[in-house]
Amino acid sequence: MRLIRGLTSLQLLSRNAASPLADGCVATIGNFDGVHLGHQAIINQVREKARALGVPAVAMVFEPQPREFFQGDQAPPRLTGFREKCCLLLNAGIDVVLCLRFDEQFRSYSAMGFIDDLLVQGLNVRHLVVGDDFRFGCDRSGDFELLNRVGEAKGFSVENTRTITVAGERVSSTAVREALTHNQLDLAEALLGRPYAIAGKVTYGRQLGREIGAPTANIRLKRLAPLQGVYVIQADLPDGRVCDGVANIGLRPTVDGRQPSLEVHLFDFAGTLYGQRIRVTFRHPLRNEEKFSSVDALKVQIARDFDNARLWLAEH
Repeated sequence: MRLIRGLTSLQLLSRNAASPLADGCVATIGNFDGVHLGHQAIINQVREKARALGVPAVAMVFEPQPREFFQGDQAPPRLTGFREKCCLLLNAGIDVVLCLRFDEQFRSYSAMGFIDDLLVQGLNVRHLVVGDDFRFGCDRSGDFELLNRVGEAKGFSVENTRTITVAGERVSSTAVREALTHNQLDLAEALLGRPYAIAGKVTYGRQLGREIGAPTANIRLKRLAPLQGVYVIQADLPDGRVCDGVANIGLRPTVDGRQPSLEVHLFDFAGTLYGQRIRVTFRHPLRNEEKFSSVDALKVQIARDFDNARLWLAEH
């Protein structure tokens, strides 16, 4: 998969005769947060059409996501980080990810400027797959009808996305987020098409876990995750090992209560994971995150968490 970052990089690439987009592409546009079953259905459409035309399948995404730009800290928590999203898009069949910075300048793009600069001159798009409620350009003035009309004149076609439902509910990032918020891990898995997981690099923490007999691999989170609390987890390590354990995800109110983090204790593990990327899959909720009166009280609860996790694992 090729990653193109920014409008300038796209413009430079479009002038290159050896560009992977020289013969055009089939593209789709969206946040693709979580790359859930609905997103996967869209990507399947894109991939099928791209293979038929013999051109790359392209996904246009934005950083920050538009709601993060407009709402800041009040925006919904992400289901996946950018790197993880790219990996999921690759696995689903996308050949090129175009990541555009969503800022004040970008939001002021006119609808026709968006079509001309990005779709026609930049991507050389031959076919576009978007929802019929898709809006773009300054003040969301562009819509599916405009794309259809301009596409006929500019030489590209436009297609609706397919709607995917699970248990009668339309699959969406909001639905996945809601399921995770209420610890409905089975529902989240059904909507995603896979168990919910977070991947990240292990960093140095305060070493408190080691001091109280429960060493943890710490993954710093840029923002709060859609789920919080203590969970039975499974961790995939870089060397191929798969370990069971317990993780706390949230703000660590007993310690500092400020920095969102994922703290993972792996059962029967010896070694160091600093600087390595691991994937943590959430299997079962144990309890909510809470503030304890002392570190000793926290230590007692952690021992209970470990016992409860081992019991659950023995039964499952």
